[in-house]
Amino acid sequence: MTASELPAPAVAPSISAGEVAQRIDHTLLRAEATQAEILRLCDEAVAYGFHAVCVNDRWLSLAADRLQEAPVQVAGVVSLPLGADTTKIKVAQAQDAIYAGADEIDMVADLAAIIEGDAQYLLHQLMAVLRVCRIMRPPVLLKVIIESAALTHDQKVFACQIAQEAGVDYVKTSTGYHPAGGATVEDVRLMRESAPQCKIKAAGGIKTAQQVLAMLEAGADRIGTSAGVRIMDEIKAMRQ
Repeated sequence: MTASELPAPAVAPSISAGEVAQRIDHTLLRAEATQAEILRLCDEAVAYGFHAVCVNDRWLSLAADRLQEAPVQVAGVVSLPLGADTTKIKVAQAQDAIYAGADEIDMVADLAAIIEGDAQYLLHQLMAVLRVCRIMRPPVLLKVIIESAALTHDQKVFACQIAQEAGVDYVKTSTGYHPAGGATVEDVRLMRESAPQCKIKAAGGIKTAQQVLAMLEAGADRIGTSAGVRIMDEIKAMRQ
């Protein structure tokens, strides 16, 4: 069952609109996104109190400049959407994104390593990118995307356990680009159970306030969505 099929969760009355906004990564990763759209994304993040904007590396310096005086983080992506780049390339991408102004990195894990159960390869790659993030001052957050909808139960557990062993900050459900689908409440719960020392980011196909609240109730710490403005308007209407 997906979040969109669930009734509004119990968390709905207990979490304020401002607290929900602070869990949202306001995202625009379309290849055809323009400068004007990126600037609008940044301005919306400030106006609505979102935690971060998440943009392609092409736009990181622009977003960082726009948000220099604002309490909004800038998140860059690495190896999106396939995750199939070599470790050397992922490390270089992460470094480039950080130098361009990224406060956080959302990196797609190597799906082949997850599916084949190659713990050594996956752990080495995650730790190599994490080292880049940790040597920065302040340290840069690393979120690892496992593309949960494309994996079996055991593969999801394996990916989460390796991510926790590596010491990454977040395990993230999805890129939002895989045909298998995006975030589900069940996957968020499983990820929370499988990597209790990591935080969880739910992303991929989250478009309504009902979905956001269901994901938070299931244990998500952060929500990635391109529909943040509409979601917040829905939540504010629910509170009236």
